[in-house]
Amino acid sequence: MIRALYSLLMWLVQPLLRRKLARRAKVEPGYAHAVEQRFGDYAALPLAAGVPWLWVHAVSLGETRAAAVLVAQLRRAHPGMRLLLTHGTATGWAQGTALLQPGDVQTWQPWDTPAAVQGFLRHFQPRLGLLMETEVWPNLVAGCAAQHVPLCLVNARLSAKSLRQAQRLRWLAVPAYRGLRAVWAQTEDDAARLRQLGATVAGVTGNFKFDAAPDPQLLARGRAWRAQSGKPVLLFASSREGEELLFLQALQRLQPDVCAAVQCLLVPRHPQRFDEVAALVEAHGLSLSRRSSWVDGPVPATLWLGDSLGEMPLYFGLSDLGLLGGSFAPLGGQNLIEAAACGCPLVLGPHTFNFAEAAEQATLAGAAFRVADMSAGLARLLSLLADPSQLAQARQRALDWSQAHRGATGRTLQALAPYLQSL
Repeated sequence: MIRALYSLLMWLVQPLLRRKLARRAKVEPGYAHAVEQRFGDYAALPLAAGVPWLWVHAVSLGETRAAAVLVAQLRRAHPGMRLLLTHGTATGWAQGTALLQPGDVQTWQPWDTPAAVQGFLRHFQPRLGLLMETEVWPNLVAGCAAQHVPLCLVNARLSAKSLRQAQRLRWLAVPAYRGLRAVWAQTEDDAARLRQLGATVAGVTGNFKFDAAPDPQLLARGRAWRAQSGKPVLLFASSREGEELLFLQALQRLQPDVCAAVQCLLVPRHPQRFDEVAALVEAHGLSLSRRSSWVDGPVPATLWLGDSLGEMPLYFGLSDLGLLGGSFAPLGGQNLIEAAACGCPLVLGPHTFNFAEAAEQATLAGAAFRVADMSAGLARLLSLLADPSQLAQARQRALDWSQAHRGATGRTLQALAPYLQSL
């Protein structure tokens, strides 16, 4: 009865979802692509019968980057594997195209109504479904159970905040998590929280993101551009709404000394905000140079704006050290593992609940530094720059920490072996 009411609500809000997608498409055209697939209409994707699809769902950019490591190892173990890759965001889709081989299919995840889920399962008939990290939807889980499709959650994480939210909707959340065939968690804390929601946690295998090697060409280009820079480069990585204003205000309190001594690089997390952030910078009277206009390297300006997708290794290579976006507003932080793998230590704000264990481990290892607010963050960056030996040590510790936690993907693949026999 409860899921029936939920299903009715999800059906009723479909017109709102369509309007939201249309609005997003004005900034990110990818949201206008194949919209009907989100509602269970896959007629534009004719398929041969009997294809043993391995379905991987990676909702957005971060999950798709983690999925890339898993997919690569799966292909080595199962060379004839046919991949069905689904996403929820345009950035996830754009990143996911690089994972496809001839014969693979990429599509949108179905909106969580019984009709859309049934349309998806009837059309593709996957042999196995692997959900990346957090994406557990009640009707999707129930539909897979009804169609006898094993559905597993891998690289799973669940923050304390997300647990509290799920517990307020226990009547939906617990049956959904209980309906998963198996779960492999990133950390023991994640496993404990997942068990509270009824999930069958089969093991704790670590975080796939440690196994992802930065693009060597992008990293090398960034380092070459850093060598050409006449100043140390301070990065604000994956900044979120509201944080750029905090950063610019803190920067202005320290001007002109800081802007004369260092080069600032700002990379917003979401591409639809690039123009908004550029306007904010210019409104504060700072000169701006955008990555999209660079040809042979950065153009002199008070602040550089990283307005491109898929180039974080370039930005980490270009920078001496940086701030972690999402951690200076109560947003839970962003992934700091890629920065460490590039040898770029980060200063973290107080809000890292989405990546709590990784943030704590990195801080204890000397690969990251915790501060209370944005002003303290800028002060910590400047103190590190003033001590070259400490900065060099932090950069090496970041590399060492990222290397020490590799192997999660292989452990998960070994655990999945019984489920992969049908491919």
